Amino acid sequence: MKLIKTLGLAALATFSLSAVAKDVHVAITQIVEHPALDSVRQGVQDELAERGYKEGENLKWSYESAQGAPATAAQIAKKFAGDRPDVIVAITTPSAQTMVASARDIPVVFSAVTDPVGAKLVEALDKPSAYVTGTTDMSPIDKHMELIKQIAPNATNLGIIYNPGEANAASLAAIIKQEAPKQGLTVVEAAAPKSADVQTAARSLVGKVDVIYVPTDNTVVSALEGVIKVAEQADIPLISGDTDSVKRGTAASLGFNYYDLGRQTGVMVARILEGAKASDLPVETASKTELVVNPAAAERMGFTLPQALIDSAKEVVQ
Repeated sequence: MKLIKTLGLAALATFSLSAVAKDVHVAITQIVEHPALDSVRQGVQDELAERGYKEGENLKWSYESAQGAPATAAQIAKKFAGDRPDVIVAITTPSAQTMVASARDIPVVFSAVTDPVGAKLVEALDKPSAYVTGTTDMSPIDKHMELIKQIAPNATNLGIIYNPGEANAASLAAIIKQEAPKQGLTVVEAAAPKSADVQTAARSLVGKVDVIYVPTDNTVVSALEGVIKVAEQADIPLISGDTDSVKRGTAASLGFNYYDLGRQTGVMVARILEGAKASDLPVETASKTELVVNPAAAERMGFTLPQALIDSAKEVVQ
């Protein structure tokens, strides 16, 4: 009896291992490469690896970046649709929109999408489609406006730089224009349709604003160094919507950890690989926020961060 029981357990273990170890193909794409989006991608891969899906062993991992070009994103979408992987991960709104349009019967899990409903990826957060679900990184704009007033209490004009042609950026701009007046801030917009336009857009705000805010706009964040240079030269505080940008040189942000968002997305991918349907997985929101500050960057912009803010930060960039 003991031998039979032992053999039974061994068979069960073998079955469980084979269930996890079956070969799968995950294809992943993002509209552009920058630290926040790269962290999402790494988080997805690490979560899958921890769950037994390892590249080169039982996981085929395909990755493509559109390098900021919508036309390239469309080409990638068509390629992945033809490759027919088990799951497609689309990071950012433009990549998700093109992927969903092309891969109609392949599960698509999006990530770092600000407004999935506004982008017409899903009908509602609790009503994903048969093949589409994912995670959203909608910024806590009200908290960001409060943070700006903590840093610059006398500020009255707030400059924002964004790509009006990117759905998530347009959604964020609309929310900013609703929330900023509650903090006594008048919004001054600067459009940057392409990454090459970002530094020029930043320069157009000099002399017109007291603070510059960069939302989680992939066009702008991919060319962030240009904005940082202008802010330092003109002594204008620069606040970002994502915390990874603080490490690059903005003064502060209250945002999500994009690596954690990637891990969260990876859990959803694994569940689909293991048999769940996208329609059974409601869209998830990144709920945990972290305050990250960069006192040295603030000094280069001609101001000092409040000590109380520094003391309360999750991370102080040195």
